[in-house]
Amino acid sequence: MSALPKDENTKMAPNVSDSTATVARCAADETVNADDHAPSSADPRTGRSRKRIETIPATTTTISDRNNNTSNDCDYVAASEAPFRAQIRWPDFMAQLFVHTGFVIGLALLVTLQVKLYTFLWTLLLVWASGIGITAGAHRLWSHKSYKARWPLRLLLMFLFTICGQRDAYTWAHDHRVHHKYSETDADPHNAKRGFFFAHVGWVFLTPHPEVVAKRKIIDMSDLEADPIVMAQRRYYIPLFALLVIAMPVLVPYYYWDERFWVAFWVCFTLRFTTTLNIAFFVNSVAHMFGNRPYDKSISPVENLAVAIAAMGEGWHNYHHVFPWDYKTSELGSYVFNITTAVIDCFARLGWAYERKSVPAEVIARRAAKCGDGTRFLTDEYAHQDAVWGYGDHDLPPEDVAAIVQEQQ
Repeated sequence: MSALPKDENTKMAPNVSDSTATVARCAADETVNADDHAPSSADPRTGRSRKRIETIPATTTTISDRNNNTSNDCDYVAASEAPFRAQIRWPDFMAQLFVHTGFVIGLALLVTLQVKLYTFLWTLLLVWASGIGITAGAHRLWSHKSYKARWPLRLLLMFLFTICGQRDAYTWAHDHRVHHKYSETDADPHNAKRGFFFAHVGWVFLTPHPEVVAKRKIIDMSDLEADPIVMAQRRYYIPLFALLVIAMPVLVPYYYWDERFWVAFWVCFTLRFTTTLNIAFFVNSVAHMFGNRPYDKSISPVENLAVAIAAMGEGWHNYHHVFPWDYKTSELGSYVFNITTAVIDCFARLGWAYERKSVPAEVIARRAAKCGDGTRFLTDEYAHQDAVWGYGDHDLPPEDVAAIVQEQQ
């Protein structure tokens, strides 16, 4: 990936308005802490972020009503400031153009039966195995800390994840934590509110919003920085990409069953690589737009069976965004539409995976009762005060932590 643009300092004008609104305090967890690390909400007129307003421990608190502000003196974006306009990062754009063109070539070779059976089976194996590296490794283990893994499993998952070629695990998990913490705002790296194309692939080759750059700096990544396997893969990612993403998938069929090099390259590299890439992208786009929301109807992520099948259990996205620390990413009791959970459970039997975190039924009921009407989330000054990136986020409610620990015991 090309270098990100330098972060620009933005200034906010004084918080002044002509009228105020009295907001009832309905629960202890509605309290907002005003600190430099608190999530921000977007101003409806400008889309720029605003710090939360500190509340006092009383039954009511007064906040500014910027929506009713009619004073010209209170505009807090200078007229000379232009709105953010993303720029194309041409190296990333050309890379996407190349692999997607290669996908078409590889698919044409496949449907015209110019590919040997072993090459086809090898490609399927790589898609499945590298997919497990994403779902069980980069996603559930390193992004959300939903379970723990001993070093042999971490090494295996890192090997499989590297084959998929979707950046290093540290960067993948970093952006994914930001995505969960600030979902559907300017700080979301692949904000679905900016449209299907942006959420699916546009975010990969467009410069990120300044809010994304800012929030990347405050997400806690100390756990991965202390993991030698994660940091080694990050340090040597370029040669590992050349070896495991391109060379190994192409050279194995070329040397072992005399597949034509041309065919092996377009099928085992570009077709496979782009297939895995777009399955992961479907979670960012389709699973944020098309489906139902049984756990929280106020948020964008949905439950989508097709994505769950293709992504081996990652399509139960409404549940996952409400409970991102659950290693199952769903409430399903079987493995039929959640292959990744079966894989983790198998390694748990071997003792390689442990401390699998799940959500008790009473926690699910409490959160559904709280968020089910959709009147507050993403709509007011306090949006995202309950959003967390996974187990280990400091904003995770203590009662949820206690319930998770009790469930494990």
